[in-house]
Amino acid sequence: MDVSTVGLALLAAAGWGAGSPLSKLGMEAGGEPYQVALTVVTISATTYWLAVVGRGADVFANATWVVALFVVTGLVATAVARVLAFGGVKRLGSSINSAGINTRPVWASVLAVVVLGETVTPQMGLGILVVVAGLITLAFSEGGDISGWDLHQLAFPLTAAVAFGAGSVARRFAFTNSAITPLEGAALNETAGLVGLFGFLVVRNPGVDDVRDALAAPRRAYAYFAGSALLNAFALLALFEALSRGRVVIVDPLSSPTSLFAILFTFIFLRRVERVTRRLVLGAVLVIMGVVLITGPDLLPL
Repeated sequence: MDVSTVGLALLAAAGWGAGSPLSKLGMEAGGEPYQVALTVVTISATTYWLAVVGRGADVFANATWVVALFVVTGLVATAVARVLAFGGVKRLGSSINSAGINTRPVWASVLAVVVLGETVTPQMGLGILVVVAGLITLAFSEGGDISGWDLHQLAFPLTAAVAFGAGSVARRFAFTNSAITPLEGAALNETAGLVGLFGFLVVRNPGVDDVRDALAAPRRAYAYFAGSALLNAFALLALFEALSRGRVVIVDPLSSPTSLFAILFTFIFLRRVERVTRRLVLGAVLVIMGVVLITGPDLLPL
């Protein structure tokens, strides 16, 4: 694997890690989780469709069931999961929330065993145990949002991670049973998520004035949200490019240290609102080690 592939995978992790603190800054400036989710999905969907058009791809030439599957995953793994994820950023802080979201491969692996009939290797089992140890360490790390948080609020990133994992399993099924490309899938996924978020907004706020009030936030907040959205879109495009050059079992672990980048940027920019402790860093490292064991090449001679 060449250096550029490694660099792209690490850039993806850095992009996601930097996007989380920016969303936290936007919420500290007066924004809400729903607003950042809508901003991120709008900008990412626009970015992917521009890339699709630029490459001359025909998304709707794919089988109907494939398009429908990506629409469903967009509604669940994009709309619902993103709102939960950013809700976690607001309540727990960027650093703790990113570590919780990083457990996505655990849930994806468990669901793949149940739904796709994949086998559990000894290394995968060890990785799951290491991730659990990391989550326990995070729970008692006394890090994250400086105003404090409750253990039950870990449900936000963990539920989002389950939804992201379910989306990964569904997309893996589509990719292995059809000719759809990752870029086409991402465009469909984000567009469905955008429709779902707007639909939820209109249902909860039936009047034009109600919608306007629900989206009202200081310009500074939306500036941070836009920055987070661009970093998220950049990260996913970098990951797709890395996957097109290298093997998944290498690229996926290299793109996993998102929480370490989030902790780094939190320490630099968010010390006023978040606390970074040694146990928080240890917990994040344990989660990443577990993810690498689960998604990486099989190294245990068992």
